[in-house]
Amino acid sequence: MSNALRLSEKWFRRGLWLVAFLFAWFLTGLGSTIVGDLPQVEQQRSLEDFMDASRTAALRQTLKSTEQAAEDAQAALEQAQLKLQTARADNRAARETFDNWLATRRATQRPEQDDELLQRTRELDGLRQAERDALAAVQRQQQAALDASQASQRAQAELGRLQDAAREAYRSAQRAQELRVFGYRLALTLPLLVVAGWLFKKHRQGASWPFVWGFIFFALFAFFVELVPYLPSYGGYVRYIVGIVLTVIGGRYAIQALQRYLERQKQAEAQPDNQRRKELDYDLAQARLAKNVCPGCERAVDLKDGKTDFCPHCGLCLFDRCGHCSTRKSAFARYCFACGTAAVPAGRAEDAPAQTAT
Repeated sequence: MSNALRLSEKWFRRGLWLVAFLFAWFLTGLGSTIVGDLPQVEQQRSLEDFMDASRTAALRQTLKSTEQAAEDAQAALEQAQLKLQTARADNRAARETFDNWLATRRATQRPEQDDELLQRTRELDGLRQAERDALAAVQRQQQAALDASQASQRAQAELGRLQDAAREAYRSAQRAQELRVFGYRLALTLPLLVVAGWLFKKHRQGASWPFVWGFIFFALFAFFVELVPYLPSYGGYVRYIVGIVLTVIGGRYAIQALQRYLERQKQAEAQPDNQRRKELDYDLAQARLAKNVCPGCERAVDLKDGKTDFCPHCGLCLFDRCGHCSTRKSAFARYCFACGTAAVPAGRAEDAPAQTAT
């Protein structure tokens, strides 16, 4: 078809296609923004919304208090362990000193040192008692840390049971919410697709065709790109069922369209040659001839041999003779390329011999 267009007309058409794509791009941006904001019409719910509020609050408070108690017990345990280490070191050092002193006393056998022996023994007993007290403090803090940890585990387990009990209701509500949001998107995009189909059928070749095609591109993108990724899965059943339904609908439409097309072709091929050429669009006929295709039946024809004047499939006249110079030319040409004489209209072809003779 482009071979039959004027040079300026080609550039105008390219510019109009650019307008169509720009129009579609801006519409797509607006549509994407709207579709992306649609989930905001629904309140986002969490798992905690389906749990016992009072029990959950009490458990979370218990967890908080037990975690704090565990932290305090751990800090106190570290201090107690440090004190225990100090007491053990002091006791060990005093024991070594006492052993050395006791060995010296045995060597000298001095009775006046008995009081000092008793005093040193009492000091060692005090150090041993301090060590035992430090060890008891460590054990108490270990017990406190263990109690806090077990209380935290019990609260966490109880909270987990509450979450498990609420999870199914939460998932059901989430699926229902996703379905509602998908319904909003479908209610927005499906009418656009319907309008796009109507525009394609009625106005795709009208004066405003760039805007029509731009809207069609936008509607297709909104439906198949903006909508389909949000299609609920439910294990894949919904997607496959929707795919089957769309395939059946599209297939039936394609089959019916093909049958209607073949029926129109049969009716057109049954008409007289002059009537068929008169009803064919000029630009469409030129485009098909450029592709070695019959403009009437759309079957391949060898047009380069210079001898084929009629379609061997439907009998449509493809080449004739100029009434002025008898040059072989395309039967769809409006003027003779050899002498420039206007071609005889298809409806008046039967008058051509009389005009020529005159």
